[in-house]
Amino acid sequence: MGQAQATQTRDEGRIALSGSPGSPYTRKMLAVLRYRRIPYRLLNGGAGRTPEGMPKPKVQLLPTFYLPNAAGDLEAVVDSTPIITRLEREFEGRNLIPQDPALAFLDALIEDYADEWLTKAMFHYRWAFQDDVDRAAAVLPCWADISAPDAEIAARSKMFSERQIGRLYVVGSNAVTGPVIEASYRRFLEAFDAHLKTSPFLLGGRPGAGDFAVYGQLTQLAQFDPTPMALTLKVAPRVYAWVSLMEDQSGLEPKASDWVAPDAVPATLKALLAEIGRVYPPVMLANAKALMSGAETVETVVDGRPWSQSPFPYQGKCLQWLREQHAALPPASRALIDPLMAESGCAALFA
Repeated sequence: MGQAQATQTRDEGRIALSGSPGSPYTRKMLAVLRYRRIPYRLLNGGAGRTPEGMPKPKVQLLPTFYLPNAAGDLEAVVDSTPIITRLEREFEGRNLIPQDPALAFLDALIEDYADEWLTKAMFHYRWAFQDDVDRAAAVLPCWADISAPDAEIAARSKMFSERQIGRLYVVGSNAVTGPVIEASYRRFLEAFDAHLKTSPFLLGGRPGAGDFAVYGQLTQLAQFDPTPMALTLKVAPRVYAWVSLMEDQSGLEPKASDWVAPDAVPATLKALLAEIGRVYPPVMLANAKALMSGAETVETVVDGRPWSQSPFPYQGKCLQWLREQHAALPPASRALIDPLMAESGCAALFA
């Protein structure tokens, strides 16, 4: 038995993961584990660091889960969406993915939008505004090692902030696209705030995976980075409050009837879908086109402005997964979903 496997055995089966408070995906998955009442232990880690005795992931991302493979040995797993799907299979009760195929599809679409578009806002605000850069540079290195000497923290701060600012182009943040990202985040806040007046979660009275994906990004946008936090408090204080509530939903007792009826999607949710359809499809489709052609740059128009970013292979996979889920919908579910996609502008994703 290897050291990592022995560590897991000694810990009586609690899922081990490493992560950081500054990672929206870490916060997403910790909230998932709390809501689903899945025992876990969080190992303090920063990007590029593997906790002692644990296997290294192929790609250093946070959070990293340490889960048994088919042979029973621990392996490092880093993709939050497949991890949620795996936890749905392996742990009963309090599920995130609705049983209704139409609702499950909407949940997947919202989760992907949060993971792949709202994260652009998170990265943009954190590294394009000086107050936000200063706060992130001061705090994030401390989360990796709270007792590190000041000189070491300062060196890490300089290195990390310079690297992240230099990577803004990867998510498409620049002088031209910045206003598009900021306007989209404001519209999202307004639409989500309006929706929360009618429902405590995106799909009714219980949270889905999409809620936790949105929550993860908002832990940073609404409650850490100064510029988007000020905007959130000004435009949507209800959203700010929702983020705090989402951190621990272990006390919620969900019922099957808490999901919204798939044939009665409220106008406030349609408004959120319209915001997704306004900005998300152009980038996803242009990214897929660039990947297929081998182009070095993704070029498209979003909200009337030119958009340019580096091709992102993972987002090509995300689009393919959404298309597969859409194609697999039963006819009755397609009859409910396709009009919503057409009305929202999301239908282009599945043409």
